[in-house]
Parts: sequence; structure tokens; C-alpha cells
Amino acid sequence: QVQLVESGGGLVQPGGSLRLSCVASGSIFDINAMAWYRQAPGEQRELVASITGDGRLNYADSVKGRFTISRDNGKNTVYLQMNSLKPTETAVYYCFDMWDATWGQGTQVTVSS
Repeated sequence: QVQLVESGGGLVQPGGSLRLSCVASGSIFDINAMAWYRQAPGEQRELVASITGDGRLNYADSVKGRFTISRDNGKNTVYLQMNSLKPTETAVYYCFDMWDATWGQGTQVTVSS
């Protein structure tokens, strides 16, 4: 059974940075495409970024140039580096295994002064 555990969320001031981590277990991690989604209160869950097993990247237009998704297959971990954060990006951020269609439990990111 695939399990995903996110960490790294928290409270950050506008313009600040956070790095989220997602550790996977129970999957053939190094070939699975992985993604980060986010869901703000009252909004639909939206794709933030994705990365294939061979490293191809995809970003939402709203985060291009500020967020970076990466993976360490040796650690079964996918990361999301978030820079220049905005208050409107306050949300629960979820890790998603695109092959096994499995979600993590989410980690809260709050951008506020």
C-alpha cells in the first residue's frame, strides 16, 4: 500500500520561502510521476507542479519562476521549494502519486504578516 507523508508547512511572511517534503513508501517511487496540489478554503484543489520519473517538469502558470519541484529517488522523496510566497497561496498542500492515484494527508501553508 502506497503511503505519502508531507512535511515542511508552516507560517511564513509574504515574500518568504518554505520547502515542502513528501516521503513515499510502498511504491516503485523512481518511476512514478509525482505532483504537488494545493487547496485553499472554499476553493477547488489545483495542480501546483509535477515531475515525472525521468525528471520532466510541469508548473502552474501562477508559480513559474518562484516554485521548484524536485525529487531524490534514493530517498523516495519529492520536494517543493516555494519562494516569494503570497498571502493568496495560503492553502493545504498535498503530495500526489500520479501512478498509484494516492494522496498524502496534506500540510498547511499560511502566508501572513
